[in-house]
Amino acid sequence: MRTALLAAAACLSLAGCGAVAENRIETALTDAGLSRPVSSCIAERMVDKLSIAQLRSISRLKDKAGERPKEMGLPAFLLAHRSDLDPEVYAVIARAGVGCALST
Repeated sequence: MRTALLAAAACLSLAGCGAVAENRIETALTDAGLSRPVSSCIAERMVDKLSIAQLRSISRLKDKAGERPKEMGLPAFLLAHRSDLDPEVYAVIARAGVGCALST
């Protein structure tokens, strides 16, 4: 019984961490110029596909965004940040974005 309770607590804890990471990714993408609805969908799809270091690299996009327009669509966002992103991160964002576009 005690083991089951510990396992359940661990699962809930990990689920909470995923939600926090998802919120951080969404905020980072939005701050870097991607529209909020697209950022939200992409964050949900990619949170489990990248390492902590790769997720942090997304947070640094805001500093590089400068005077880029806010509320960019995915194609403009990918073009604007291609050189700022690790190729794997870029690919995950692109795939997640395509999945979001197909699901709407």
